[in-house]
Amino acid sequence: MNLQLSWVPGANRPDGDFPLNNLPCGVFSRAGEEPRCGMAIGDFVLDVAALEEEGLLVLDGGPLLDVPFWNEVMEVGPAVWAALRARVAEFLNEGSQFRAQVEPHLVPLADVALHMPLLVSEYTDFYAGRNHAQNVGTMFRGAENALPPNWLHIPIGYNGRASSVVVSGTPVRRPWGQVKGPDHAVPAFQPSRRFDIELELGAVVGQASTHGHPVTVDEAEAMIFGYVLLNDWSARDIQAWEYQPLGPFQAKATATSISPWIVMSAALEPFRTSTPAREVPLLPYLHEPRPMLYDIALEVALTPEGGRETVISRTNYAEMYYSAPQQLAHHTTSGCAMTVGDLLGSGTISGAAKDARGSLLELSWGGKEPFAIDGGTRSFIEDNDTLTLRGHAQGKGYRIGFGACRGQVLPALADPYARGK
Repeated sequence: MNLQLSWVPGANRPDGDFPLNNLPCGVFSRAGEEPRCGMAIGDFVLDVAALEEEGLLVLDGGPLLDVPFWNEVMEVGPAVWAALRARVAEFLNEGSQFRAQVEPHLVPLADVALHMPLLVSEYTDFYAGRNHAQNVGTMFRGAENALPPNWLHIPIGYNGRASSVVVSGTPVRRPWGQVKGPDHAVPAFQPSRRFDIELELGAVVGQASTHGHPVTVDEAEAMIFGYVLLNDWSARDIQAWEYQPLGPFQAKATATSISPWIVMSAALEPFRTSTPAREVPLLPYLHEPRPMLYDIALEVALTPEGGRETVISRTNYAEMYYSAPQQLAHHTTSGCAMTVGDLLGSGTISGAAKDARGSLLELSWGGKEPFAIDGGTRSFIEDNDTLTLRGHAQGKGYRIGFGACRGQVLPALADPYARGK
């Protein structure tokens, strides 16, 4: 698909994140005003809530945009999602007859604050990247036992904390927790010293399933409204002590940052690609009727306090072993009901090369091989470091971008229980 031309400034730049082909969904506010729904285009956000108020944008089941989140739009289903994209594209395409009516509702992105684009009902994180699982397993169990016996058969995941999901730009405070080193008889309660990120893509579930009724992979794909960049912050030292026998708990509960724009699945349609060849056959319920990954270039950058940004990793969502529809379908096999606003983390996305690893744990190989950044080295995140995720799918003369997913790590509290003393 070629670039769809728009009259909006910045929309036709080949290196811009938000061409007319994209139209991602977010929530914004101007100084002194309440948050409201908008769609990014070029250097602006289109106030679609105002267009609905004026009657220019009419959606079945509406009003749907009179709240500061996209859940109500998601709930009405794919036909309305498609109608919304088509109508907004009609407003913004080059030569549109609606320009005079629409232009007053464009707000410069430089003048707005961005907020959580959805109400996250529940959050599940998967462990579905082959290179990441191989690297982490090798570090802790050796290359011969790197993958658990179930890994090639099933998308492994755990239920996380929806309350910990925050929008890009929200500071993340270094957590405290129980940590036990191999040379210590008992654990200590202390700030995490091995704080980390995980580069992921988050799938936003826009349609509910029925309790007791599993869905197919094909049905699951139709339930996904869109995707966000996702950083699942991870305290590796806390995780190492707590994860047996039930898996991650507090080590993953500090924060999960997402980008402020939901890129709708329709915008990614031209960039479909297949999951890899299977080392062992998957059970039939996990078979994909078509390619269900996307060719999305991803990168991680680290900026120390007062220093310059260094890109520390570049990889691609196409590296995943399991697609989001497979993960969603598997999630329902027990009869578990999925709800509008569920968020599914892909799992860490790592490539095969050393500079394509999606976590500091891998980049520094457990802290044994520090890597270079501006003005020094890193093994894990230090106080006041800022981590930034970026991603885009590259088209002919345009790209579908997600905007940045950024968070700065603040120092741990001096004593989290000081109030009780």
